[in-house]
This record gives sequence, structure tokens and C-alpha cells, in this order.
Amino acid sequence: MAGLSGAIGLPHPRAAESAALQLEAKIPLGDVKGRIDHMAIDLARQHLFVAELGNKSVGILDLKASKMLSRIRGLKEPQGIGYVASTDTLYVTNAGDGSVRLFRGQDFKEIGRIELGDDADNVRVDSTDKRVFVGYGRGALAVIGAETRGKIADIALDDHPESFQLEGRGSRIFVNVPHQHSIEIVDRESGKHLAKWSTGRWSGNFPMALDEASGQVLVVFRSPATLAAFSMKDGATAASVATCQDADDVFVDAKRHRIYVSCGEGYWDVFASSEGPFRRIAHIPTAAGARTSLFAPELDRLFLAVRGGTQERAAIWVYRPVP
Repeated sequence: MAGLSGAIGLPHPRAAESAALQLEAKIPLGDVKGRIDHMAIDLARQHLFVAELGNKSVGILDLKASKMLSRIRGLKEPQGIGYVASTDTLYVTNAGDGSVRLFRGQDFKEIGRIELGDDADNVRVDSTDKRVFVGYGRGALAVIGAETRGKIADIALDDHPESFQLEGRGSRIFVNVPHQHSIEIVDRESGKHLAKWSTGRWSGNFPMALDEASGQVLVVFRSPATLAAFSMKDGATAASVATCQDADDVFVDAKRHRIYVSCGEGYWDVFASSEGPFRRIAHIPTAAGARTSLFAPELDRLFLAVRGGTQERAAIWVYRPVP
């Protein structure tokens, strides 16, 4: 991945990092204040979009040059973000006013706005690039047509959705609904509610990923801090293991049979998932509050959002999985 060797502030790798993740670069975000939320990527241009919630902006990084490229300002608590390559459109959700604002990927000009009404949150794009799904309000997924750039349907849920994932080999959507202590399953074609799995004693289910090769839904809970795997077939608990505190993202590295968890406690946890129960193979220090991340398997890189503080400047830390 070109350009990263020139980034500033690169420390010497630690032994723990060398075992699973190598910190490759720190790309400064500039004078960005407050919480940083989710990210998305334009793979063709290698542009990384960063929802700078506390700064009311979206930062755009040029990964080839390893530098800040541009910034979209004047947003209202941007937290979810998605990019549709087929229409070259960036979707930004705003918790502050419930809107989804659309920007052209070529020049970041605003080209549309969809009013959802309350707490627009996570964004997912289906594999065909034809539909965009947005969690919002007191319990709904908005379905947006990528070509028309308008809302075409709502899928009802029992409460506000946090992370949700679209099944690649079917039509199901798996949704974390933490206030209900549950995972809800809906059909994205019919909009029908298919099932609701209780999370039992575990609460604070925010991050989610799908491991379709093993037929598992991976969920990280904040109380107690636990990574758990549920069968995609019936919701039966397949495995669980303690993990770092205040997690906000989890990703599956299918190439290496690993799971990456980013935590606001200031750690990456890396788990091996191929042989028997989950096994933590690395517990890597990062920075306090750095809990949102993005894994781009096409680039074989992990991006970690680090907010500005007394010890660190706001930046995106770039990690290369090893070996």
C-alpha cells in the first residue's frame, strides 16, 4: 500500500504488535476535537472517510499519499458512513437531526438529503450496490435505493439498532438491539421479522460481524466484556471469551482465521478462530478512547480512529496484519 512509509510519528514496533498487527503509520487528522465514529472507504481512489462526530465533520484521507485530503463541515453529529461505488456516492448519517446527507465521491459536493427523523446511525451497503440500509429512531432500518437516492421502505425493529450485518449468502439482516438485550433477524427482501434471540446475562451488544464460512454471528458485549459467537441457523451460543473493555468494532480476517476487536479501553484484541474455542493471540496497546475501526481486506489493512488528547493528536492509525 503506497505512501504509508512517509507518515509521521511512527514508533518502533512492540513484540506484541509484531505477533499479529504491525503499526505502519499514523495519519494526522489535524485540529479535530471530540469523539470520532465510524469509517468507510472508496477503494478505487483509496480515500478513507472518517465520521468526526465531535467535530461535526467528515475527514477525507488520501491513503496513497498518507495525508488529509479534504473535510466536509457543517454536519450534525455524523456517526454512520457508507460509500456506494456504483453511483460514486457517500452517505453520512447525522444523529443530531436524523438526516442522511449524500455527497459525490469525486469532489465531495452535497447531492441529496434524506430526512429520517431521529438518531440516524449505522450504514450498510448491500453487495449489489443497489440498496443502502440505515439504522435509526426507536426501532427501524431505512431502505434507500442507491440509484434513486431516496427511501423506499422501512423495516421495523423492537428498539434502536446498533451494529447490524447483511448476510452475503442469503437475505437476512442480523441486528444488535442492546436495549432489548437481543439480536433481531429480519428479511431484507420482504421486510418480515424472522426471529429474536435473547442475549441473556450479556448486555451492551454494540459491535457485530458475520463469519459466514463458519456459520456464526460474532457479537461483542460491553458488560461483561465478552466476544460471543452465535449459530446463524438458530442463535445457539457456539463460543465465548473475555475481551477488552468498551468495544465498538469487530472484524473477521478470513484469510488468517482471525478476529479483531477494537476497544476504547485502549487495546486491540486479536483472536484465533480456526481451531476449537476462541484463543486470544494478541492484546495490543493503542490509545484511550480509540474504539472505532475499519478492516479493508482488499488492502489488507486495519484503520483505527484515535481522538485527540493530552498524549496523542487526532489521527488514523494504520495497521498491517502479520504474518
